[in-house]
Amino acid sequence: MHALVIHAPLDLRIEDVPTPEPEADQLLIRVRAGGICGSDLHYFNHGGFGTVRIREPMVLGHEVSGVVSRVGSGVTAMPTGTRIAISPSRPCGQCRYCQQGLQNHCLDMRYYGSAMRMPHVQGAFRQEIVIDRTQAHVVADSLSDAEAAMAEPLSVALHAVRRAGPMLGKRVLVTGCGPIGALIVAAARRAGAAMIVATDVNALPLDSAKKVGADLAFNVAETPDALKPYAADKGSFDVLFEASGNPAALRGAFDVLRPRGIVVQVGLGGDITLPINAVVTKEFDLRGAFRFHEEFAVAVELLNKGLIDVKPLISGVFPYQESLKAFQTAGDRSKSMKVLMTFD
Repeated sequence: MHALVIHAPLDLRIEDVPTPEPEADQLLIRVRAGGICGSDLHYFNHGGFGTVRIREPMVLGHEVSGVVSRVGSGVTAMPTGTRIAISPSRPCGQCRYCQQGLQNHCLDMRYYGSAMRMPHVQGAFRQEIVIDRTQAHVVADSLSDAEAAMAEPLSVALHAVRRAGPMLGKRVLVTGCGPIGALIVAAARRAGAAMIVATDVNALPLDSAKKVGADLAFNVAETPDALKPYAADKGSFDVLFEASGNPAALRGAFDVLRPRGIVVQVGLGGDITLPINAVVTKEFDLRGAFRFHEEFAVAVELLNKGLIDVKPLISGVFPYQESLKAFQTAGDRSKSMKVLMTFD
């Protein structure tokens, strides 16, 4: 079966890869759709990110949906033809963090399309894949394959919102409105945020954020002082979700976050210098948000029930044979939000 294999920066190839036979507790899945994530773009454009580098050919992709084509001998209640979203997270279940319910910090994590381990964990941008039964989450007939593939980034957003604590009645600022930032807007709105303000430097992400729940959206490249009114009386916002990875966005948001406000850092942008005086004097609570685990099932349930609509974030769907065009399109934030591919 065909797969999208990255060999080096800008060297993405369609190759034949073998598909193993499913074991007793596994499923053979025909992949239908897959979304291009920021990490996929880093591998494609730069060969990795930070200290993580491609050291051997690797199948990309971890945001996928598909249909069950064969089941292992020990699998019940999952007939062939069932449409599913696939969780790419495969914690060991045995280490101390898994035993504490912190599976996203597993010491032996195997996450699709990741060069963090050697050998690399091969990804899911392929026509067929064998998965564990526990990774399969049934999707409603009302969802398209592309929408079902959005369960993974929605899970990231749900985990970030959970890290912030109760949202009911809170005033929320989201900086950076790429797919994750926009989904955080949607998740915070669903969780009961009273007001959500979004910022970005491009028009399309801001328009998308408003479609999924933002009350106000400011282009801080065009109006750098847009948030200034919110700095009165030591700040207006209860919670900041920083999803851009831009140090300037984080530092600027400190002025408009009220004392004892919560900062959830989601975007990755390398090491930055923090204004520690502001953190201390305003008693900020700084939290990170990394991946997800149980939120995947919640994401699928919310999508199945129509409680979160991801359609406004889908910019384009390409056949995998046009993967280079798909990746190039996904890399242009002024023209696209979430770009997906089909694997028929």
